[in-house]
Order: sequence, then structure tokens, then C-alpha cells
Amino acid sequence: MAKRKTPPPPALPSAALYLRVSTGRQAESDLSIPDQGRQLRAYCEAKGWPIAEEFIEPGNTATDDKRPAFQRMIDAGLTKPPPFHVILVHSFSRFFRDQFLFEFYARKLAKNGVRIVSITQEVGDDPMGVMVRQMMNLFDEYQSRENAKHTLRAMKENARQGFWNGSHPPLGYRVVAAEQRGDRVKKRLEVDPIGAETVRKIFRLALNGIDGSGPMGVKAIATYLNDNHIYTRGGGRWGVGTVHHTLTRTSYIGEHRFNTRHYRSQEQKEASEAVIMPVPALIDQETFDAVQRAMSRRNPRAMPPRFVTSPILLGGICFCGLCGKAMTLRTGKGGAYRYYTCCTKARQGTAGCDGMAVRMDMLDATVIDHLENRLLNPERLATMMDNILDRRSEWIERRHRHVGDLRKRATEANQRLQRLFQSIEHGIADPTDRTLKQRIAELTSIRDAAEGDAERAAAAIDKITPALTPDLLRRFAEATREMFRSADGAYRRDLIRAVAQKVELVSPMEVRICGSRVELLRTIASNNGVESAALAVPGFVRDWRALQDSNLRPFA
Repeated sequence: MAKRKTPPPPALPSAALYLRVSTGRQAESDLSIPDQGRQLRAYCEAKGWPIAEEFIEPGNTATDDKRPAFQRMIDAGLTKPPPFHVILVHSFSRFFRDQFLFEFYARKLAKNGVRIVSITQEVGDDPMGVMVRQMMNLFDEYQSRENAKHTLRAMKENARQGFWNGSHPPLGYRVVAAEQRGDRVKKRLEVDPIGAETVRKIFRLALNGIDGSGPMGVKAIATYLNDNHIYTRGGGRWGVGTVHHTLTRTSYIGEHRFNTRHYRSQEQKEASEAVIMPVPALIDQETFDAVQRAMSRRNPRAMPPRFVTSPILLGGICFCGLCGKAMTLRTGKGGAYRYYTCCTKARQGTAGCDGMAVRMDMLDATVIDHLENRLLNPERLATMMDNILDRRSEWIERRHRHVGDLRKRATEANQRLQRLFQSIEHGIADPTDRTLKQRIAELTSIRDAAEGDAERAAAAIDKITPALTPDLLRRFAEATREMFRSADGAYRRDLIRAVAQKVELVSPMEVRICGSRVELLRTIASNNGVESAALAVPGFVRDWRALQDSNLRPFA
């Protein structure tokens, strides 16, 4: 009778070790990952499991699957046959901190014969063990969300106190150590002279253009910066989006906003969730506001083309003082009478707004009379400009200090270059060393950029705000009055918009005219007088395509 053969013992499962820490700081400290590896290898040795591969994830969160080592491990675990049968982790939170995604990947791996094992949270594969694991995953997810909430609260308080939470600082600033608190170094932002000059130049171009030629749009500014070899912080070229972001960033008036977007989706958060962090201001509030108004007027959503090319004198700048909506044209008696009427009341009646209607000729005459006899009085203009004139010396002094900082930085970079050249001449340094070549190129770039910015800043000092003499104010007032009486209604309308940016009808007997001192000063001091101020108002006239590929020019 033949003996029955004894079946061979089942092969021991091979294991893949997955090691992860959440932050780059933990990975750099070299504590958690080696400790995880030691414990996982000891566990495999006790079980007799051969180790197939180790997957190390330094500095990645477990709340999503955007992890390179994790994805390589999953791809390997889903191949047929898999190179390992167990994924070994220190705790289930190392694999995932999201219960849904944990179960999603666990089931995909289980279909291919790969299971997930934790050395500190051992559970079975029966229904009770699966339920216990799912409960652990839910607690891990809850703890992760709580940790994120407490961390964000601490970072918001850190920002309120004026300390920097990390990431790249805005152009014009650099990060410096502020104080030591225990083993942590608190950091703040300080002005970077080279970047600050670039930011100020962008705002000057948006407000005054090149040598007072008139406001420039974001595309024209980007083209100018690229043509003049003024690069971004990373040495790249400027784009429309980058320039627009620079012009609208409140950091440059000393109010850096932290916690404005969701980290993952980059969606905008509620305004109440943002924290204003105080930083050194690069641009004064009046200049910033003037640039925002200029950009708004160029935005078709803010002022449609029908208002820019409209024959209505106050079209696009006349608003109801009750609801804030625009005053639009209404006619009566077959067009014999023309009125400014609140658009809300015109559409919805008194239930929408109690706004009023006023005769167009009467309101136009009232606004022009006020501008001629009150605003354009030379004595009144001088009084309005006193504050700006008093600040002229302070501005110039600050700009001179800024030029000094730029030249100091250029000198320091040049001295370091000279020391490097001397070390090469004396045979101390190897001229073929790649690191040395990179350092020389970096110092040369810093020196050239600082020298160029210093020259531009020095040349622009006298253009920050010109001297307003009584004769200049008188000539401006006379020229503006003549333009107001001009038969060219479109030119007169553009001039009014350059001097008064908003007209509010509060009541039949009260009209509020709003403007900006900065824009009025720019209008007075423009190289071409009131002409350049009027021509600076953007239009919507289409240009013909030069290549005749679209928007074809009509044949004569």
C-alpha cells in the first residue's frame, strides 16, 4: 500500500514595508522613519516574513493619495501576481487618515490577495476585525481634522502677531529671523530693496505710465518689464496674471492676508476667515486705491463700452445715493426731455428704491459749475494739495534711503565677486568648479539688478510728485475751464472722469462729487496738461487685425 505524501508547508507571505511621516521637518530630523523601519523589520523577523521592498514617504500627508511612494506601492500590489502579499505599516494612520479612501484601496488590494497589517493595531480579517479597523480609521480621520483645525488656529494667531508662517514671501519682501521662543525661531517679513523697487515701478506704470505718458494696462506693463529685462523673483518673465496679482495685492499697503484660500481646492474662503498680518508697506493707500479705480474703469464688467462711448456727460459715473446703483438715461415727450433716473426704481418701482429722476441738463450744469467755481479755484486746489506737498520731502528722503540700500547691496555683491576672483587668481579656488560658477553668476545677477534698480529709482525721485506752483495751478484751472466749455462733448466727458470719479445724487437738492487727490495731482502734473489726463481714459474702439485673419478691415 503506497504511502500518502505529506503536502509541503505553505510559503510564508512576503511583506512590503510602508514608512511615512507628515512633514518635511520630521523627515529631515531623521527620527520617525528610522524608528518605524526598525520596528517593522523586527516584526517581520519575528513572523519569519521575507521583506520584498520598502516604500518610504518623507513629508506627505495621509489625507489624500497624492503620494509618489504610495502610488508605486499600490501599482505593485495590483500587478498579477503581486510581488508581496502583505503591506506592513506601523499604524493604520500611516496608510491613510481618510476612512473612505482607506477602504477603497484596502478592497482593491484584497481582490488581488494583498492585505494591510498594522504592527500596533492588530485586527483579524473576520467581519468583527473589519468593523474594528473601520472604527479606528474613523477616529484617525477625526483626529486628523482636529489637528488641522488647531494648527490653523495657531497659524492664524501667529499671523495676527505679525509673524510669517512659511512659503515664499511676496515680491518685494524677504524673510528674516525676528525672535527666539524656546527652540523655535519666529520670522517676519522685511523689505527687499530690489524687489520693492520692481513693485513700486509696476504701480507707477499703472498710474502714470512711462515718464507720465498715461496709465498702462497689465499687458502693457508685462511687455515693458520683459522688454527692459526686469524679471520676476525666480528669474522668469512677467505675464498678465502676475502683474494683475501684484497690482491687487493688499500686502503692499501693509495688510498681508493669510488664510484666504482652501489649501487643496484653492477655492476662495469667506472674507471673515482671512487674517490680516501687518507687514512694512511699500505703497501708500491713496496710490493703491487710485490704481484699483483705474483698473476697475478698464474692466468691461465695471464700465461697459456703452458708457465709455456714450454721449451722456455723466454716463458710467453717476449713481443713486440711496441704493448705489447707476443712474441711466430716460426720455419723455418723444425725446424732448432727458432725465437721469435710478435704474433700480426704473425696473422695480418704489419697492426697489425710492430714488429720483433729475433733468439731465440741470445735473450736468450743476456738476460743471461746481468743478469750475469750487474745485478748479487755484486757492482751493492749493489747499487740497497741502497734505501731498507736505509729504513731498518725506517721500524724497525715503526714496533716497532706498537708493542707498540698493547701492549698498550692489557694492556688497561686487566685493564678494572680487574676493572670489582673487581666490581664483591665488589658486585657492578651482575655476572649473560648477558650484563656483553658479555663485559667480548669482552674485553678478544681484549686482547688476541692484545697480539698475538704483539708477531707475534715482531718476524717478523728481517724478514722484512734482512741485505744484501757483502758476501751474492757475494754468491747469484755465485750461480745464476751456475744455468744459468745449463743444466736443466726448472730450469734456473724459476730462470730468479724470477729475471726478463718482457723482452721487443724494436728493434733488444734494449732489456728492467724489474724487482722488492722487489722480487729481497726476492730472495737474501730467506732461501734456489736461490733454493727457483726458486721453488716459480707456476706450473700446476695435483695432483692425494687421494680418487680415479676423476682424477684417472693410475695403474702401
